[in-house]
Amino acid sequence: MAATPEEAGELAGQMIGNNLITKQTGEEGRICEKVLVVEKMGIKAEFYFAILMDRATSGPIVIASSEGGMDIETVAAETPESIHTESIDINVSMTEAQALVIAKAIGMPEVAVDDAAEEMMRLYNLFIDRDATMIEINPMALSTDDQVICMDAKFNFDDNAEYRQAPVFELRDYAQENQLEVTAAQHDLNYIGLDGQIGCLVNGAGLAMATMDIIELNGGSPANFLDVGGGATAEQVEAAFKLITSDPNVSCILVNIFGGIMRCDVIAEGVIRATRNLNLNTPVVLRLQGTKVEEAKAMVAASGLDIISTDDLDTAARKVVLMSKIVELAKDEALQVSFSNIITVDDEDLHAAGGITPKFT
Repeated sequence: MAATPEEAGELAGQMIGNNLITKQTGEEGRICEKVLVVEKMGIKAEFYFAILMDRATSGPIVIASSEGGMDIETVAAETPESIHTESIDINVSMTEAQALVIAKAIGMPEVAVDDAAEEMMRLYNLFIDRDATMIEINPMALSTDDQVICMDAKFNFDDNAEYRQAPVFELRDYAQENQLEVTAAQHDLNYIGLDGQIGCLVNGAGLAMATMDIIELNGGSPANFLDVGGGATAEQVEAAFKLITSDPNVSCILVNIFGGIMRCDVIAEGVIRATRNLNLNTPVVLRLQGTKVEEAKAMVAASGLDIISTDDLDTAARKVVLMSKIVELAKDEALQVSFSNIITVDDEDLHAAGGITPKFT
């Protein structure tokens, strides 16, 4: 709280440029680049109000509570009886009668019931007009002069509606987001950074999760979730490799593609192009199955590149985990390591991984 403009400036100066850590940012936090200055209000009661999409009713639902200013999850766990829910018919909209029921159910004083109902109806109209998926007002407060005020808010919007909600999406602050994820979105790639060492390039969210699981099962740790989808081009695959290799923790890459709509030869072209154009030193394990797989294998074989190829996912996982460990050990000794797919080694673990030969320099 600041009593004067000078004090507000001093407090803002302590925030801007420093790392802000909240439940939303995670432990790593985010750099504070802007400070919102708002009027100090006197309040005598706090409530909770939210609108979101409900799969059970295939439409909007209101969640409201007399317990505002705290996490609704905590309220649900400790005092569930204080939560009121109201399904809204999306073809009818929120009626005044429904809004009045909600306002009274959460204990809004009689003097403010009509104002609260009107505010709720306006919020519902905003929810629909702006293609929101969630509007959360916490708290919806009653001021000392009995005014209903939205004291804090969180809005989520449907990404698919960006083309018709340009003014909303222009407010997006990319500086507050993971820059790798921002770059991925620019190339229509689904990317989430993790804290492991094995980069993953997969088509399909389910297969991507299974790939991360099998890496963990074999003792490794995935560095990312990256789904190139069913219609990726060679250029997108190359962009995906740039994303993966921009993470300094990545020591090995597993490409796991099941070609249905996605053609394996397109993936192979992208992998070869990325390996050459990026002068890639990170070892790559390639597992392809499905559409145009034979053509893809021929392309990889003809490329002359040291791309470790296998048909079996379990074998691919064992190989990539072992190679990642070798690379990490080499880093510790300030060595560089390259791999070839030649079965001429004596080491039992390497044979178990399918026959890869490391070369140290």
